[in-house]
Amino acid sequence: MQPFAPAPTSAASDRLHGLDALRGFALLLGIVLHAVMAYMPGSQYFWIISDTQNSPVLSGVFFWIHSFRMTLFFLLAGFFGRMALQRLGLGGFLRDRRRRIVMPLVVGWPIVFAAIVAALSWATWVANGGAFPEGPTPPAPSFMPNDFPLTHLWFLYVLVLLYAAMLALRGIARVADSRGQTARILDTALRLGVTWTAWPLLAIPVAAALFVLPQWYLWFGIPTPDKSLFPNLAASTAYGLAFAVGWLLQRQPALLGVIARRWPSNLAIAVIAWATCVSIAGWVSPATPAAGDATTLGYAFAYGVCGWAWSFALIGLALRFASGYSPTRRYLADASYWMYLAHLPLVMAAQVVAFQLSWPWWFELPLLLAAVVSILLASYQLLIRHSAIGRALNGTMRDRVPDEHARIDVAAVDRA
Repeated sequence: MQPFAPAPTSAASDRLHGLDALRGFALLLGIVLHAVMAYMPGSQYFWIISDTQNSPVLSGVFFWIHSFRMTLFFLLAGFFGRMALQRLGLGGFLRDRRRRIVMPLVVGWPIVFAAIVAALSWATWVANGGAFPEGPTPPAPSFMPNDFPLTHLWFLYVLVLLYAAMLALRGIARVADSRGQTARILDTALRLGVTWTAWPLLAIPVAAALFVLPQWYLWFGIPTPDKSLFPNLAASTAYGLAFAVGWLLQRQPALLGVIARRWPSNLAIAVIAWATCVSIAGWVSPATPAAGDATTLGYAFAYGVCGWAWSFALIGLALRFASGYSPTRRYLADASYWMYLAHLPLVMAAQVVAFQLSWPWWFELPLLLAAVVSILLASYQLLIRHSAIGRALNGTMRDRVPDEHARIDVAAVDRA
């Protein structure tokens, strides 16, 4: 039995397979990101446990993934969000987002938070030689809006805010601009930006938001908005802009052809921007915040370019080389949502076990990832995929088949 019955073989649906697989790839990269954190030099200052076997190479891996992953994810979320709205209508869209986004956040957060606290306690006990340290313990979060530990589920919370903001702006525009002049201007701007590769302009607001952040640790790029119900300025700017661009891109799907053809140049720019950032910040996170000088501003701009260039390069690669239907890619794309939701406590527990082995990182880390991914895939297949949870997260088969609102005219794409 295939993971899913084959989707329609029309070119329309083929183009969606690549983007859907890429969205799953962005989620699965998050598992790798959190797994390498225990093996990064200096991880004792920002992670639950610091393995004795670490390497600057893994700092480079972390830096690369973190530089673009969430920008790419929110860009695709905006694209697929508008697609779902077009297909389902407003009422259906709200019900769909409630089932797939709001409910996993509300129901999943208490479970995930409790499991993370348990993993943290275990890590503390192991790192202290089999006993809890004496003396005062770190203060617990107050669970007030400005001190709320969203954990890695913060992306669901931010998605809810972005959906609400976009629907509100859409409603205002329909009343204040009934002729759609604003939409046409935005469509033209996006078309010119993609056609003339002017998208580095998108890095300017991201750079400005990063530069003005107080106590900004530039090596970590966009600060993760996981400790408050008020997302920080840099995350709001970068991810809100990415979501809006994805939303507008879905209005003109023929532009995907331009992005697909230009993946080599976008990839070259992405590598140059990444190398520029590394040359300024180094391979290992510095212990002091940014100086707020011209070098910091240049780094902030290069970091913004890096995020956008990698996002467009990977979208182009996915459209060029992963557009055809693949049961394996489709299965992993569906499983990736559950795997990302459930992975963090499991990764932390595996890191505590690995800490006690003291094997070389190049052997220990792949083994850790293989074990974690195997458990997550098994849990998805046996417990989630055919259950009510699986239907809530991924929808039914009927939900997965594109209709006339979701179709992309590939002939128009190839002519763009």
